[in-house]
Amino acid sequence: MAVSKVPQSSRAGIKVQTGVSTAGAPVYRVRSLQNVKAAALDEDVYAVAQAMAALQQHAVVSISRVDEANLVNE
Repeated sequence: MAVSKVPQSSRAGIKVQTGVSTAGAPVYRVRSLQNVKAAALDEDVYAVAQAMAALQQHAVVSISRVDEANLVNE
């Protein structure tokens, strides 16, 4: 049984620190970039996310990518 992965969609996330809680712990939010082409290279997605991160007033903690795919039995 051969299983193939068929890419469907992708999105990028920019995690930013928006402040500090009353307990002193950092507060984070994720800014999502939807409708990223599944075939886009990681380097290109990272470059776009960095450009978008430069527009943020908050400190950027991390940049992530989430890919969704269907698994098909061939």
